[in-house]
Amino acid sequence: MVSIFVNPTQFDNKEDLVKYPKTLKNDTKLLESVSCDVLFFPSVEEIYENNISSEKFNFDGLEHQMEGKFRDGHFDGVGTIVKTLFEIVAPNKAYFGEKDFQQLQIIKKMVKKHQLKVKIKGCAIFREEDGLAMSSRNTRLTEVHRKAAPFIYKTLKKARKKFGTENATNITEWVENQFKKHPSLKLEYFTIADEKTLKTAKNKESNTKYRAFIAVFAGEIRLIDNISLKNH
Repeated sequence: MVSIFVNPTQFDNKEDLVKYPKTLKNDTKLLESVSCDVLFFPSVEEIYENNISSEKFNFDGLEHQMEGKFRDGHFDGVGTIVKTLFEIVAPNKAYFGEKDFQQLQIIKKMVKKHQLKVKIKGCAIFREEDGLAMSSRNTRLTEVHRKAAPFIYKTLKKARKKFGTENATNITEWVENQFKKHPSLKLEYFTIADEKTLKTAKNKESNTKYRAFIAVFAGEIRLIDNISLKNH
């Protein structure tokens, strides 16, 4: 079973909601090709009735890191829609991509706090051949920005290499400088954080998993990505 729903309460930018790609015809074809049994494609009215607003959630501080600093109310919207989905579908397992790693950790936290009987499984990031993380927003990139966008993942891979010998502060400065030199891309943030707490790493500690997170504007299109820093 697959659900498709463009959720209005997690868009802090209303223009982004209006322009967000809605490709039901193509999505349905793809789902048929992998033998999907059920497509749940509700309308906004069906989910929210006449009250399009979010519940308030406490995710133990996960919501205040990274995306939370730039997208006001975003994770309340995520929590609201995912909790509603679980109540309607009552799945045994639910699958979320690691491209939205912060969202994945927040959903795991919500399931634990609300004692929901569903196992959350993270799925590896799917990438284009040139390394760009797959996203609905990629279709909105101009030709120039589409050619420039793989620079994001290339930079993440170089940062991962540096993580073996350099500290997080130096790597962050290096990434910021790389993007200052790039004419088509504007860095919003880069951070190396503890996978569990999502707090920015100051000193590397043993027995802690780290991940590098990035958000970049390619014109008006905002792209996010991340990479695990383990074993490097």
